Amino acid sequence: MKLRDRLRYWFDGTMDRGTPALIGWLGLASVVLIALVTALVVTLIPAEDVEVDGGWLGVTWMSLMRAIDPGTLGGDTGSPLFLALMLMVTIGGIFIVSSLIGVLTAGLENRIAQLRKGRSRLIEQGHTIVLGWSEQVFTVIEELVKANQGQRRSCVVILADRDKVDMDDEIRAHIGETGRTRVICRSGSPLKRADLELVSPDTAKSIMVLPPPGHDADIHVIKALLLLNNRTWRGARPHVVTAVQNSENLAAARLAGGEAALVIDADDIAVRLVVQSHRQSGLSMVCTDLLDFAGNEIYIRPEPALAGSTYGQALNAYDLGVPIGLRRIDGAVVVNPPMDTSIGTSDHLIVLAEDDLLIRLADSPPLIEEAAITSVPDRRPMPDRTLLIGWNSRATKIIDLLERLVEPHSVVDIAAPRRPVDVLQTARKNLTIGYKHCEPTSRASLETLDLGSYKHIIVLADDSVDFGHADDRTLVTLLHLRDIEVRLGDPYSIVTEINDDRNREIFQVTKADDFIVSTKLISLLLTQLAENRHLQGVFAQLFDPAGSEIFLRPASDYVSPGVEANFATVIEAAKRRGQTAIGYRLKRHSDQPPSYGVSLNPSKTEPLTLGADDNVIVLTEE
Repeated sequence: MKLRDRLRYWFDGTMDRGTPALIGWLGLASVVLIALVTALVVTLIPAEDVEVDGGWLGVTWMSLMRAIDPGTLGGDTGSPLFLALMLMVTIGGIFIVSSLIGVLTAGLENRIAQLRKGRSRLIEQGHTIVLGWSEQVFTVIEELVKANQGQRRSCVVILADRDKVDMDDEIRAHIGETGRTRVICRSGSPLKRADLELVSPDTAKSIMVLPPPGHDADIHVIKALLLLNNRTWRGARPHVVTAVQNSENLAAARLAGGEAALVIDADDIAVRLVVQSHRQSGLSMVCTDLLDFAGNEIYIRPEPALAGSTYGQALNAYDLGVPIGLRRIDGAVVVNPPMDTSIGTSDHLIVLAEDDLLIRLADSPPLIEEAAITSVPDRRPMPDRTLLIGWNSRATKIIDLLERLVEPHSVVDIAAPRRPVDVLQTARKNLTIGYKHCEPTSRASLETLDLGSYKHIIVLADDSVDFGHADDRTLVTLLHLRDIEVRLGDPYSIVTEINDDRNREIFQVTKADDFIVSTKLISLLLTQLAENRHLQGVFAQLFDPAGSEIFLRPASDYVSPGVEANFATVIEAAKRRGQTAIGYRLKRHSDQPPSYGVSLNPSKTEPLTLGADDNVIVLTEE
């Protein structure tokens, strides 16, 4: 190969190195130009004239000034040859400076373009990482912003296989200002090790894996968990939280994630909420209030002053805050333990409160209005007649759970466009399953169902269409059902699934008894666990039918309707039944946002009058 070709190849290679190499070549060209002109001046101009200009150092300085500032051309004196050489420096400087400006501009534009791609490495400490992108990300960010309001600075980092600018724009459009919490987006696949390193996982506080939309969501989650579990961690490993959509994939996801991962079954929780809410409207709002960071939250705290007391004695021991359980020294969690359970010196109390700084013990026990406490015997459950309108992937699980919870001789009729043959052919002990053909959005079709013969109606979201269209169809069905109910004299309750919580206020016109927004509740639960992994045991018990759950019971079971008392009296009345009262729901406010009549952890001493249609929110076993 010729020397010329080798030199050309070497020069092309240096040019490929980007802006620094180009600036280097321009600098070298400037040095060569100045050195050449200085040498010509010293060689061709008489020595006495050169000395007048300061010798060769002076000529070098003059050449440099003319090279970097062509405007110094005017006013020069000297021989014509000297002026010609200075003109040559000036012209060369014009080309060099203009090239330098062009190189710097192009380099700056390239750097900005690279930053907009979201591929720069992050350097943060104690941040929360969100892997993946779905509609849930907006709820997660909103809650993390609320959770970190009291911190001087906090950071949420999102890694998703999307354009960084698009992610930033969508977050600003959905959430707006995030206060002291910085939200940083990075473009990359959560399933690639190199991309994962962009978000500094070694120094993160927690990592949340969001299931993407689509049928392969669980596969994505499992692969992300495997990548995190097989990674070599420097220092303490952050805990990982995620959810699977299909219960069958729960065991595989937990195996893939290892001991550091908290994996919840989103489908199972959604089913439980639907089934529980169909018998006690308002449950979803209670769960939302418990899980979000806007109102009351669950705190786990030591309380040495209560050591040796019983759990029942602790219920009214706080001025602000309601105990709901105990966390033992070995980490075991007990929600609503027996009232005579002793509190050990190393035990922590699980307290529902608006803020941990507001939790304080009362100076004296609150006044109990004994005359207001009722002694109504527990009501014996009766067989249910339930109509299930629509069909989706959760319907079979809903029926299976109803079979476990309802009284014998209960009935569930399925009203859907297609007959679910497998469900109808399965023999059950407590339930009789029937089928009626129905188009859920057709008024004429709904009127053929003999709606007045049912006690409860569940309207399922249509999985076969997109989320927005499914909610539109549900809205039409609810309007028909409510209008028919008014004509029949209000014989049944209505519980429905909706996909977007922003539709809740629009749906209130239907006067439905409860709306289940499972995607939001799962997002809230994941965010709570990302902030405090020790809450897993608390929520596991609250959503487990085998233990104490959240129930909305008639207020008349605890205090006389219309009689003024206080919430301390309600707590005492529930305590005598082995239950923990955490709040109440006013029927007259059940359609008024944002709380929809739900009040958790109210003042224990302020006057309170509950009516026959109101509910007390308690933790108890079925």
